[in-house]
Amino acid sequence: MIALTGIPVIETARLRLRGPRAADYEVFAAFMASDRSRHIGGPVAREQAWRGFGHLTGHWVLRGYSMFILADLATDKALGMAGPWFPEGWPERELGWSIWAAEAEGQGLAHEAAFAARAYAYGTLGWTTAISLIAEGNTRSEALALRLGCTHAGDFEHAMFGKSRIFRHPGPEALQ
Repeated sequence: MIALTGIPVIETARLRLRGPRAADYEVFAAFMASDRSRHIGGPVAREQAWRGFGHLTGHWVLRGYSMFILADLATDKALGMAGPWFPEGWPERELGWSIWAAEAEGQGLAHEAAFAARAYAYGTLGWTTAISLIAEGNTRSEALALRLGCTHAGDFEHAMFGKSRIFRHPGPEALQ
């Protein structure tokens, strides 16, 4: 296995945001096979999940940034992903998040990770704006976007993923 190099590691109070590792795939595949993945294109078979994991990993090579793996600070177990994202077909650069491990839901980990990822996008990548695309009906992610200070800024229809709502993050100047 070849490791991707140059991916930063960000530590928060409870999480390590890091690059993807082969061992993370099992947690991702289980999540993508479950109904819990319905807001990000699932559920899907293992083979399709592999393609999605490759997309997550390849984004680091092609864009120089991608979603970080949210890993438990104590155990390094993958719990989800969060970070900067801009695949082909997206309307703008995005900050996204999802919790893969069911036992990690409802603990504020997505907020903790999204907050750190936004600081990285604005501070290190130099972004001046970002959106979060949230699938229609994903009320938990909408609540998180609002908690992060986002405002509803329109709607978007993706050919594969369907209808989403666009939430605009406050710019870096508003966060200082």
